[in-house]
Amino acid sequence: MRNRSVSEPQVGQTRALLASNLVVLRRQAGLSQEALALVAGVHRTFVAHVERGARNLSIDSVEKLAIGLRVPPVVLLAPDMETLKSLTSAE
Repeated sequence: MRNRSVSEPQVGQTRALLASNLVVLRRQAGLSQEALALVAGVHRTFVAHVERGARNLSIDSVEKLAIGLRVPPVVLLAPDMETLKSLTSAE
């Protein structure tokens, strides 16, 4: 049996992190949900669902969104704003 005193990530935390990062990056890029959807090759409602954390994404979908934002896919999974800033400024 594992020791439960260590904080374990909960299912859905990564999806919530990606959703939050997507909103921040999309706004920084000056894109609407519709504009991001167009350049990423996905439907606008898909972007809205992802930003609400209502969609379970495939790796391919993460990659499409990253390409639309012109960032490496790993940026969408940055755990905090400092990491997010360092990954986006490294380009």
